[in-house]
Formats: sequence, structure tokens, C-alpha cells
Amino acid sequence: MVQELSFPVDGLSCASCVGRAEKAAAQVDGVESVSINLASKRARVAVSGDGAAAKLAAALAAAGYPAQTRTGQLTVDGMSCASCVGRVEKALLAQPGVVSARVNLAAKTAQVDWLDGASSAEALAEAVTRAGYEAHPAGADDAPSQADRQMAELTALKRAALWASGLALPVFVLAMGAHLIPGMHGLIGRTIGHQTSWMIQFVL
Repeated sequence: MVQELSFPVDGLSCASCVGRAEKAAAQVDGVESVSINLASKRARVAVSGDGAAAKLAAALAAAGYPAQTRTGQLTVDGMSCASCVGRVEKALLAQPGVVSARVNLAAKTAQVDWLDGASSAEALAEAVTRAGYEAHPAGADDAPSQADRQMAELTALKRAALWASGLALPVFVLAMGAHLIPGMHGLIGRTIGHQTSWMIQFVL
């Protein structure tokens, strides 16, 4: 999929600068076309493939004409392991113009660098949310606070633990009751039957 990026470029002062910057950009794998306007000092680049924006930014910086980038931080809920971190980073790096993404599992944040004008913190948060992890730009007025998120997570864990306990208790009684109560095994056999007992345990 070809994506067109438009972003400012620093260090341009003449037509030769434009030529050198365009040459550096054109040599990047995944760059389909490149055009740089000296008057507006903006580049329009068509790229394809993952990681093209990062390679493009590195090539322009090495040539002495760095692309202007922006850095933003997102709060990300729902991450629980390193695999979650990998999925969030993959979702961010797949967005147009994203140069780098660093996700912190403990702090539940993601710091993202992108080509100025190629994306926005809101668009990146939406991409992470579509990947299954609720995200907001850090400091957004409608974003829940860290304390609110932790309280909501604690409430959900308590609810899950209560459900698990309620479902596990009858399984324990049916499976282990005979070890605690004499005659329990025979009682189950005479009433609901062992086959039915096993089915109930399986369902629970």
C-alpha cells in the first residue's frame, strides 16, 4: 500500500540543496516518488512498506536536511504482557509517517515520533484503540486519570475473582467432597449420578 507523506524539511537554502535532499530520499527502500518544494520547504513523498518513514527520516538527516518531527505520548490501557507491547508498537509503526514508537508496559504509555504533518496524536491513539487497546493522547481532557484507570482495573479483577470463586466452589465440593465428608461419594451416585456430576464439573 502506497502512502503519501507531506512534511517540512530543514536546511534547504537553494536548488542544489533540494536536489541533494531528493536524491537522498529517493535512495531509501520503499520510496516510490519524492518532490521537495524550496519555497515552502516541504517534501511530498510516496512510500510503501513498513518502516519506510523511519528510513526516510534517517536518510534526510544523514544528508544534512533533517525532516521535522513531532513527539507525543499516549496513555494505553489493556496491556498485560510483552506481547501486548509488541502489538501496540506494531500498530503504531504501521501508521503513516511514524518514525519510532516506544511502549512502556509498567507506565502504560507509548512515546511516538512522527513526521510533522503526516499524522497526529489523536490519529495514533485511534490506531491503537482499533488494535484492541484503549488509548488517549496524554493530557487529553477526556482521558481517565492513572488513578481512575487503576481503580477500574482493580474493580474488574475483583469481579473476575468473585465469579471464579463462585464457579470453582461447586466443582471442589463435587470432586473433593468425598475426601472431607464420609458417604458423599455414594450420595452423589444415588442422587444425580457420577456421570451427571462430571458433566456439571465440566460445564462449570
